[in-house]
Amino acid sequence: MAKVNYVTVGSNDLEKAKAFYDGLLGSIGMKPLFEHPSGGRLYRGDGCMFGVLGPYDGNPACIGNGMMGGFAFETVEEVDAFHAKALELGGADEGQPGARMPKAYFAYFRDLDGNKLCGYKLG
Repeated sequence: MAKVNYVTVGSNDLEKAKAFYDGLLGSIGMKPLFEHPSGGRLYRGDGCMFGVLGPYDGNPACIGNGMMGGFAFETVEEVDAFHAKALELGGADEGQPGARMPKAYFAYFRDLDGNKLCGYKLG
């Protein structure tokens, strides 16, 4: 069975975005993998990659309506800490941590460019 193993988001201010993601992803053990030719950066974690990039087509980055990337955690405390770190780094709350349906705990935020991300724990 296939699994999603990477997500990228665009940014119009890559230096600010890299500082945001260095702090956020570093807080969960993801490390910079390499600098992207667009001026962005790719990060690697436990079997996954995340990238913040300048758009390939050269147009301004914009958020995708309905697009969201998620980070799975083993405890609700880790979800809470990830959400709090995003807000501490200047991200915007898009849904406080909490139960969303039976056996699912989610927390939502937007990065500095408005890209929507979440941390979650299932089970």
